[in-house]
Amino acid sequence: MIEALPDDVAHVLDFALSFAGALSGIQLGMQIRHLRVQKRCACGCGSTYFSLDVDAVAPAPTLTGTQVVGDMEVLGAHQETIGQVQVFTKDGYLAWLEVCSWNDDSFTLADAHRRLCPCFRRV
Repeated sequence: MIEALPDDVAHVLDFALSFAGALSGIQLGMQIRHLRVQKRCACGCGSTYFSLDVDAVAPAPTLTGTQVVGDMEVLGAHQETIGQVQVFTKDGYLAWLEVCSWNDDSFTLADAHRRLCPCFRRV
């Protein structure tokens, strides 16, 4: 079932793309409003695979094949790396957002959202 892009996914994706190359980041950022969630990882990490109406938006022409366009470590309270968020494209289109844990504790999209996007925290 394809669903609208939740705010937490959109915020983390937008933040990650702000570190992509200037032109690629802008081109890919314009795709966010056209993204839908195709599926989520079953483990609960929050990794999200996208569906995109490719007729509604142009690809980033400098990106071919499958590429990582956003890759950031997420730090814990003591500045230790607790997780990682990566954004992948396929042939110039946003394809998926990967959320990885770097330790035995589970690290989720909610954790990434809380640490990377503090201005969007709920009060």
